[in-house]
Amino acid sequence: MARRVGSVVLSVDAELAWGFIDHDTPPTDRVERGREGWRALSRLCEAYDVPATWAVVGHLLQGDCDGGHADHPIGPGWFARERNEWADRSDLTRGPELVERLQASPVDHDIGSHTYGHVEFGAPGTTRAMAAAELERSRALMDEWGIDGRSFVFPRNNVGHLDLLTDYGFEVYRGRRPVERRSLPGKLKTVALGDGRPPLVRPTVDEHGLVNLPASLFLYSFQGHALRATKPVLGDPVVELVERGLDAAADGEGVLHLWLHPNNLVDDATLDRIEAVLRAIDERRDAVPVETMAEVAARRRLKRAE
Repeated sequence: MARRVGSVVLSVDAELAWGFIDHDTPPTDRVERGREGWRALSRLCEAYDVPATWAVVGHLLQGDCDGGHADHPIGPGWFARERNEWADRSDLTRGPELVERLQASPVDHDIGSHTYGHVEFGAPGTTRAMAAAELERSRALMDEWGIDGRSFVFPRNNVGHLDLLTDYGFEVYRGRRPVERRSLPGKLKTVALGDGRPPLVRPTVDEHGLVNLPASLFLYSFQGHALRATKPVLGDPVVELVERGLDAAADGEGVLHLWLHPNNLVDDATLDRIEAVLRAIDERRDAVPVETMAEVAARRRLKRAE
């Protein structure tokens, strides 16, 4: 019997400025560089032949929108920034050509959903009607585009209203990262000692029949001054953690589930990191297969049916 090995998944929260629609003061660099970061990530995935699950905010599929959304149960206040300071910035709130590029890519990407307007499903004020409206609008736009997306990523990983996902054709979601006792800075300290790595996760089928594929590591939680202080000595500690995670996946069954936003790619250092990650994945693909969320879900369901 052949030995089972792990795999690696890259999921992408493809949201442009929608990730900051409810922020009082959105970070200018991430808002302005989201589109460029999306294109750069797409190019790098093609260069290293790494398919990813792109969870796309549904509003980006619209070619035109007046920002009103009067019929959305969340109310027009959620979309106020779209009507006001972003009213003349369709480049921040819409992106049909970006999604077309994914569809036309030589890499077989998995295109899923990140809701319609980046509403947090697990937030206390998010009602069932609000969540259903987000799912309904997302699925309708995906159908118009011929996208048979089955993967779902919750905004800010705030899981809620899970029972609704199956009603709109979704089969797999990115679950919360397993609870760990150490913070990321604490784990990064262990890189120098040789024992730090992100967790491998196991896809499970929940009570709603959905496949839960938890996250292992957010690729951009260690930035700024901390990175500048450690990089001359350790290199990029996050890349080191990814490499160790990949080595662990080669030695045992489990999934290394990495994720990021395109708007994390704001400068040369952030681009260097994702390129190094993709290079590490490519170099180890013979030992660690690359999968999308949809492929993991299909494999898990097949195993369950056996």
